[in-house]
Amino acid sequence: MGTTIRQRALLLVMTTIFAVLALDIAIPAMTLSLMALSRWLVSLDLYPVEPRGKTA
Repeated sequence: MGTTIRQRALLLVMTTIFAVLALDIAIPAMTLSLMALSRWLVSLDLYPVEPRGKTA
């Protein structure tokens, strides 16, 4: 019985470590993606693109 509890505890610890590791990668990636998207959206408003073609 002691071995089963030990194995389950070890499994819980390993699962927790890998879950935190995945969040440690995913959250900064999402933050940087949102920052890049917001900067791109702001730059579209600051520098509007005028169509090139024939002038009046």
